[in-house]
Amino acid sequence: MSEILSLNIQNKHSFQSKTSRIGQLGEELAARFLIKNGFHLVLSNFKVPVGRNRLGVSISGEIDLIAFDADVLCFVEVKTRSSDFFAAPIAAVDLRKQRQITRTARMYRKIFRLDSIKFRYDVVSIVLNENAKSKIEIFKGFWNENKFRKKFWTDEF
Repeated sequence: MSEILSLNIQNKHSFQSKTSRIGQLGEELAARFLIKNGFHLVLSNFKVPVGRNRLGVSISGEIDLIAFDADVLCFVEVKTRSSDFFAAPIAAVDLRKQRQITRTARMYRKIFRLDSIKFRYDVVSIVLNENAKSKIEIFKGFWNENKFRKKFWTDEF
């Protein structure tokens, strides 16, 4: 029994490290792609507490890349997959993820006093292919903050 448990733990760790390697590679490819397409990279992996869950545990939000496209501040979520056989990478940017990024971007704008700047939410979708070039797409303005607007926001942590 302990051998099976040990094997499962080892496989879990190797799987997690593979997915994190794919994610890191995707973020590097996305950054190069954005720069090549005229974006000016500001920051990567911005992480900040954005609130608390129902149990009172602090929740952190992360934005993969923050960049300027001309005069527009872009909060970029990068989704990378080794295959799009089951679903496109962009399918993973669901409402929960959009809400988390929106709250994190709001904190970023508040911290750096960027209340009056134009901004948008972009997604970079990457499918890595072993034998061919990777497929990289950008979806500018993938969602709008208005769908998550509350009448009264609370910034309690």
